[in-house]
This record gives sequence, structure tokens and C-alpha cells, in this order.
Amino acid sequence: MFTEHFWRSRWYAVKEVRTGEGVLKGWYCDVTRPAVVRDGEILVEDLDLDLWVSADGSQVLRLDEDEFEASGLAERDPEAAAEATRALDTLAHQAHSAAGLTSLLA
Repeated sequence: MFTEHFWRSRWYAVKEVRTGEGVLKGWYCDVTRPAVVRDGEILVEDLDLDLWVSADGSQVLRLDEDEFEASGLAERDPEAAAEATRALDTLAHQAHSAAGLTSLLA
């Protein structure tokens, strides 16, 4: 079961991942351009960088950095690539903090 969190001003989206019984498994974070709401839909552009954080915070895994590199975003849109990298660093830093990712969702 997923609960997705999107922001219009942040370069990421966070999915809270739970078992069918409601037990928190962790958070899957997608680095994206800020969300746009149009015609009742939430639109986000995935920028290929991801972060997995286990519920107890013991696992913080940066994912798909090779896909991001291969996407060519750094050449096509260096500003967006810099924002994406900053967003992944921000999420990883927050995941390692005492407050963890839950502080982003409050």
C-alpha cells in the first residue's frame, strides 16, 4: 500500500510504503520536477534518481544514478540536473537525520 506525497515547490515526491496490514516498510523517493496540478491530475516528470529508506532508517540506498547519468539531462538542462542532484542529497541527508523523512510529511 502506498501513500504518495507531492510538492509544487520541491524536486521530489515521496511514497510511504506499507504492508497490507498497515505496517510501515519505508519510503521510496522519486526525484522529479516540482508537481503541477492540471485538470484534476497531478503531473510530475521523473528525473531517474531515487532513494529507498527503510522504516527503521538502517537502509538509505541511492538508486538509479547510472540511469540519471545516461539520461543526458546534465547536457540538455544543467540547471534541472543540478536541482535533481541537490534534491537527492537533501533527501539522503534528511533520511540520516534524527527526524528522518517523517518530518517532511508532517
